[in-house]
Amino acid sequence: MKKAVLAVIAAAAIVSGCTVRVADMTVASTKNYNINSSKFVKGARVIGEDNYPVIIFPTGIPNMKTAMDHAIQKDECAVGLTDVVMSQLNHSFLFGMIGFRVEGDLIIDTSRPGCERRA
Repeated sequence: MKKAVLAVIAAAAIVSGCTVRVADMTVASTKNYNINSSKFVKGARVIGEDNYPVIIFPTGIPNMKTAMDHAIQKDECAVGLTDVVMSQLNHSFLFGMIGFRVEGDLIIDTSRPGCERRA
């Protein structure tokens, strides 16, 4: 009985993890763009992540900027995100994954070449 309980506790520790909400932002971007443009349109909700596996030690260092870039690059006309939620992922004990997740609505700039159809 004790071995079964210890096995369940060990399994729970190995597969457990947590996601911590780091920040909520109204507008966020890693791109240079004209903030005074009047031709912005709200786009789809997207998620960008930057993750690295953990095999006793992390195999890399996750970066919040990379996660945001991955989210913004889901659309070639996007210049930023609105209603942004930034989270840190810690799903590892000895094995697992660490990283950052950025979720938000795309800000589409219809004044960019080829993006006029979005208006």
